[in-house]
Amino acid sequence: MSIKVYSLGAAQEVTGSKHVLDVDGRKFMIDCGAFQGKRKESDEKNRNFDFDIENLESVILTHGHLDHCGLLPILTKKGYNGNIYATPATRDIANLVMMDSARIQAHDAEYLAKQASKKGEKFQWKPLFDENDCVAAANQIVSLSYNRKMYIAPDVQLEFYDAGHILGSAFADITINPNPKNPEKETRVLFTGDIGRKCKPIIRNPAINVPSPDYIFLESTYGNKLHDNHDRSMKELERIVREACAKKGKIIIPSFAIERTQELVFYLHLLTDQKKIPVVPIYVDSPMASNATSVFRVHPECYDDSVNEAFLKHHKNPFGFNSLTFTTSVEDSKALNKKEGPMIIISADGMCEAGRVLYHLANEISNARNTIMIVGYMAENTLGRKIFDGQKEVRILGDLYQVNAKVERCNGFSAHADYSEMIEWLNEMDTSRLKKIFLVHGEKDQQFGFKEHLAEAGFKDVEIIEGEKVYNLD
Repeated sequence: MSIKVYSLGAAQEVTGSKHVLDVDGRKFMIDCGAFQGKRKESDEKNRNFDFDIENLESVILTHGHLDHCGLLPILTKKGYNGNIYATPATRDIANLVMMDSARIQAHDAEYLAKQASKKGEKFQWKPLFDENDCVAAANQIVSLSYNRKMYIAPDVQLEFYDAGHILGSAFADITINPNPKNPEKETRVLFTGDIGRKCKPIIRNPAINVPSPDYIFLESTYGNKLHDNHDRSMKELERIVREACAKKGKIIIPSFAIERTQELVFYLHLLTDQKKIPVVPIYVDSPMASNATSVFRVHPECYDDSVNEAFLKHHKNPFGFNSLTFTTSVEDSKALNKKEGPMIIISADGMCEAGRVLYHLANEISNARNTIMIVGYMAENTLGRKIFDGQKEVRILGDLYQVNAKVERCNGFSAHADYSEMIEWLNEMDTSRLKKIFLVHGEKDQQFGFKEHLAEAGFKDVEIIEGEKVYNLD
């Protein structure tokens, strides 16, 4: 039997996860994500995505972030009508993300057409897909709960384990030639997707009860970095809010609409209840974050014990309290720019490449009373990365702005495990059968550093995946 793997994205880069498992010519795609980053470059990569769907047996979706699910509608558009396997929560999150992407593209196309018309130029740019393509993709999603086995081909079995990254995120445990009576004849391949962290609120810890794999395709976003611990992050959040409130400034938090926003709301709720921060207006200015929060409310099966202990046991809503407002209309969003601080505005996009956060940054970034709080990963060439790196002048919506606001970096809120946490996860798992680790979903410097850390921890056979290179799994 021939078993091969190659990657069409997230190979020596962070976004655009697309990995293909080839079993005797039958193809199983693990994730089908969009590239994010510099607009022209990422649009070109997404537009040039070309995959022969003829031998595509099925798609396995590890979680609902755009860089993992964002090009599923392209497969639909090409005529793929097979199954897309995901956990129930991932199904709901991915539906939101795909539809939101289609609407943003339609809005961008309309805007660019108007700009071209004003200049007397011919309009060229077209959306990659529309809402009908998203609906078609959503109709093909087959839900598979955690710790439930399913045959996705006569000789290929899939089981999801909680990855602890975002709501519904999963490790995809794929067994080829399942043989419970003689497991030595099986080939087990584990795709981690993105690995979460221990002791995070809302989401459970990454599962360690995964059967010993032969091969692991392991993410490496923070392969050479360490995060702040939970207690330090909470103290940092408390300090930042108190200092900004003392200056009567605004805190602008670029945040991913899924997981990070709900986590921040959870933490701010706790700090307010504990009277560690003043009661300050908090606005979640993202229609998608509002919708995603509704999805969180209907999937308590994904919660960890901390949510039950802090809120559900006392019949409290963990995602709503008196000082919190979800804004949905454009008018309400614009009105925030006219309000005086102190206040907290949590707004998408998390990397500051699109969405309402751009307008808040344009309005507030030059005011020294204000604070820009970076709470997550910023890909290379994004506006968020430029702000994170300390550039004194940035371009927002075509205009240059001085960065006079205080920039705070709070990396303890990352949903990705750092290298120490990933090694701890590996050490807690059964790796008695492990032959090799392949590194994906990371920038080169993080991957080379991670490879050294893994070697020091006793994991010697580690390879960094190169884009489109074929790897044989013996």
